[in-house]
Amino acid sequence: MKYVYGPVPSRRLGSSLGISVTPKKACNYSCIYCQLGKTNLMMNDRQSFFKVSDIIEELKTVLSKQSHLDVVTIAGDGEPTLFKDLEELIVEIKKQTTRPVAVITNGGLLYDLEVQKALFKADIVLPTLDAYDEVSYRRINRHHKELSFEKVYQGLVDFSNKYQGQIWLEMMIMEDINDSKEDLDKFKSMLKKIRYDRLYINTPVRPPQDLKAKALSYEKMIKVAETLNGISLDVLANEQFYSIIEDDYEAIINTTQRHPMNKFEVESFLNSRKVKNKEEIYQKLASDAKVKIVNYKGIDTYNIK
Repeated sequence: MKYVYGPVPSRRLGSSLGISVTPKKACNYSCIYCQLGKTNLMMNDRQSFFKVSDIIEELKTVLSKQSHLDVVTIAGDGEPTLFKDLEELIVEIKKQTTRPVAVITNGGLLYDLEVQKALFKADIVLPTLDAYDEVSYRRINRHHKELSFEKVYQGLVDFSNKYQGQIWLEMMIMEDINDSKEDLDKFKSMLKKIRYDRLYINTPVRPPQDLKAKALSYEKMIKVAETLNGISLDVLANEQFYSIIEDDYEAIINTTQRHPMNKFEVESFLNSRKVKNKEEIYQKLASDAKVKIVNYKGIDTYNIK
């Protein structure tokens, strides 16, 4: 599958059928906490990377074989608002399913009126806000040179007050980077101008691009959530991954190139498929040159280089 993957377990969205609409790692950010690694296609111009009709054909195939899903989520390999035909895609997805359509975005292009227009078609938009000024923005998000904190923040404020759907704002909070009392006070002030329905507090769970992006303790996560009146995301997802791809190994590869899986998630995935030769698959993962295995907090996590 080239565009559609999953469903994958989402701590916010439940069973989420993913759609990737950009080439791998095409983004206008290169966040220090990104689980996909360093951005190798830094860009800020929107492009028609793929044909909407091709994406929809894949979606039809998956939907015909998979009924258990809560939401269709446009996310995946890079920043989805860079896809120039996003509005058309959302409209076409809604012709295929009654499930809500969500878009996960870093929020960098929310100042663009065409991006706003496209996102107005979605049921849920999940933008990210990790910084509170230009210095923290550069340090955390490592943004494209055409972007600035004030421009992006004002775009988020403007969009949030126009959009009629659900806005689930997310903050990635990291130890000794943006978790101090002063940091949180600045966030509290900024949040007053944004219209949102939920605020999720997250911290790195899978191996980040930069190991300086350290996860908060459980106790600190709860404290931050209380301070910002948000929801602390659990450290691990409880649901299972799924793929319509019949070959067990290829199913893992197809999923991990968009959504890294730790060893417990791989084990659960293989168990759900009643795989008997699990040791062979682990050996193949270990010897596959395109698979990157990172031990993070004592747990092996699989990703595609």
